[in-house]
Amino acid sequence: MVSKMLFWGGFGIAVRAWQLGLEMRPFFNKESLWAYPLFAGAGASFGYWLQGVDDRQQTILAARRKSLLEKRARRAQREAAEASEATA
Repeated sequence: MVSKMLFWGGFGIAVRAWQLGLEMRPFFNKESLWAYPLFAGAGASFGYWLQGVDDRQQTILAARRKSLLEKRARRAQREAAEASEATA
């Protein structure tokens, strides 16, 4: 989880630097230093949210995989039983 938050926090800082570069303003102006933590915080919160989405999707996929494997096992048992009845 921390890696996604760090990545997206760094991405937020990069976005701020890109913004200042496009505006051709100095990167470390005394009056606008407050924006870097703001952009980093916004990026980190997006990373935190994205990690939650990923966790929920992995849980859903694991449950679906389990139900499919159980369904396949029941089908294999049923086909084995039908095959043994057919030979008997």
